[in-house]
Amino acid sequence: MSQTDWIPKKRQNKYGNQKIKIIFKGKEVEFDSKREAHRAKELELLERAGEIADLKIQTAFTLQPGFRNKDGHWIKPITYKADFTYFNKDGKEVIEDVKSPATRKDSVYRLKKKMMAYKGYEITEV
Repeated sequence: MSQTDWIPKKRQNKYGNQKIKIIFKGKEVEFDSKREAHRAKELELLERAGEIADLKIQTAFTLQPGFRNKDGHWIKPITYKADFTYFNKDGKEVIEDVKSPATRKDSVYRLKKKMMAYKGYEITEV
């Protein structure tokens, strides 16, 4: 065993993307991928130009509230966290997620997307 075997290795992201920090709306924000950070900058410019309004990141939606089961154990709520939400020029709320072909196939994401649709929300994948 070498001296470096005990050092924990940095965990690789499931899809190989790299987290990145950028200045977004005047604050340093960490995004899950370069692609998501790039989209954040695009949307920030669109908001400044008046094309979109009320741009937010990581907006959480409750798909199922938490509850206590028959044994009294707490079951956590099911939530969906959108990469971006904003209003377009028509005043329609847009819920947007940056997805690669691989992440679009993720079973948990697909289930939550269906649950969002059931609640009347449409997710725009970029």
